[in-house]
Amino acid sequence: MTAEASGAAVRTVLDTHKGLIRRAVEVPEGSRFEGTAGPGGELWFVIAGQGRLTSGAQPPMPVRHDTGVWLPPGGRYRLAADGPGALRLDSVCLPAGPAGQDGDAVPRLSELADRPVEVTGDRRFRVLFGPDNGCSAATQFVGEIPPGRAPEHSHPYDEVVLILDGEGVLHSGPAGQPLAPGSCVHLPPGQPHCLENTGQVTLRVLGVFHPGGSPAAKLAPPHSS
Repeated sequence: MTAEASGAAVRTVLDTHKGLIRRAVEVPEGSRFEGTAGPGGELWFVIAGQGRLTSGAQPPMPVRHDTGVWLPPGGRYRLAADGPGALRLDSVCLPAGPAGQDGDAVPRLSELADRPVEVTGDRRFRVLFGPDNGCSAATQFVGEIPPGRAPEHSHPYDEVVLILDGEGVLHSGPAGQPLAPGSCVHLPPGQPHCLENTGQVTLRVLGVFHPGGSPAAKLAPPHSS
């Protein structure tokens, strides 16, 4: 991301040093945020507020709470916050891919409410972007975890997770990591982990992983000798 913010605040929340970089962006009402998407493209998710996204000769596209945005590599953008209040979004920059990957220079929007619910076990998720929906490089999804703890597992992809609502604990390693809205964690490929919902309401998470695929994909547990 190369940004020229006018009144906007951009903060790096997590840098995996492997290409996935998560940033928190806040654009005050009446301000703008503009720049060029990174060499691998970017996936945005609007957490609060509303505004208009402009890219190239396209007319402005409205964005609001729970809108996902795919910005192709090198695409110019301008985001205006219309109010009321600031526009807050999550931005994940992806690692550069092969030439021509996701070469369409037009940004895409995906509304969470329009995406079908998928179920794995007692957990539900909606995929905003992925190989079958506008972004071959990565997958962006919102997941819902009911109270309780699932078995430990691991994934074949590199993932960053942001807590949107609820509270819980990340079990990965010798000590648990408390989770609350705004918490961000990195789950490298093959790392055993479990997200436990310790509250009384649904734990809502935003995940982005690379390479793209299904959020339900898991690695087979190692065979005991």
